Order: sequence, then C-alpha cells, then structure tokens
Amino acid sequence: MKAIGRLGKAPAERGDTTSTTGSPDILTLSDGTFAVIGVDVTEELGQTPLKDARCAPNERIVQITRNTLIYAKKDIPDE
Repeated sequence: MKAIGRLGKAPAERGDTTSTTGSPDILTLSDGTFAVIGVDVTEELGQTPLKDARCAPNERIVQITRNTLIYAKKDIPDE
C-alpha cells in the first residue's frame, strides 16, 4: 500500500502549512482506501467520542481543518 494522490488541494494551496510542521491532508491509497493526516486528538476526545462511535486500540482520532474537508468535497464521489 502506498499514497497515490490526495482529495482536494495541497496544504500549501489551502494555506494550511508552515513548511516546518505537518499539514492536514486526505490521501488516496493504492488499495482504494483513504488516509488522513491530522492532529491526534484521541486522548482529548476519549475512546468513545459519541454514543455510537468507538475508537479501537489500533485506531487514532485525528483533527483536520475545515478547509481540508471543504476542498476535498469535489473529489469525494457520491457513491
């Protein structure tokens, strides 16, 4: 598995990077799945952030900027 692209604009195009730290991003992977780069907020939100949402031990909850998701919207298929 490897990253082969992204949804939306690059972080620099959105103004979501400082070139010295990481940048929020949504990546497309070679196996057809997606990966999200963001700030780890698992400890802050807990293992069960909503009544019907659970974070497994091998998962992390990450925060991305609103712009990251808005710019990705056009690349997300309806089905």
